[in-house]
Amino acid sequence: MDTDVTAAMPFVREAAAGATLNVLGVTHIYKATAAETGGSFSLWEAVIPPGAGAPPHTHDHEDESFYVLGGELLVEFDGAPGPHRLGPGGFFFGARGRRHSFRNVGDQPARVLILSAPSVGLDRMFAALDAAAATGMPEIGTLAAITAKHGVTIEPPAA
Repeated sequence: MDTDVTAAMPFVREAAAGATLNVLGVTHIYKATAAETGGSFSLWEAVIPPGAGAPPHTHDHEDESFYVLGGELLVEFDGAPGPHRLGPGGFFFGARGRRHSFRNVGDQPARVLILSAPSVGLDRMFAALDAAAATGMPEIGTLAAITAKHGVTIEPPAA
């Protein structure tokens, strides 16, 4: 995936087109990358298998927004009294500096449109996670080291 940020130019991405990564079992289909938007944002469709998602984590540099296209997510975040279930049409804003996590709680893959703004490294982080998992699931310490390089802190698993 091209990660050099240059001046943004208009472009079109057809349905089902875009660079694809396997990020720890979650498929990312990129509609716009940092390189294509001059770092303004990244946008991708995530296809999340049942039971999969992202562990509790915090972003230092970007906000994330999630719009559920299909399926059902359970979202947890700092300041909420409990988890929230989101179905098609549901939306979640994950502000930088605030811990959040999500998991597909349905029995079918969930499809979620995710916007990261500004786009300051998540594209590269996800590419590094894809590469690290090419030969099997890395241990949590390896994953945490990769994400930390990009300003994302994974919360340690509960003991």
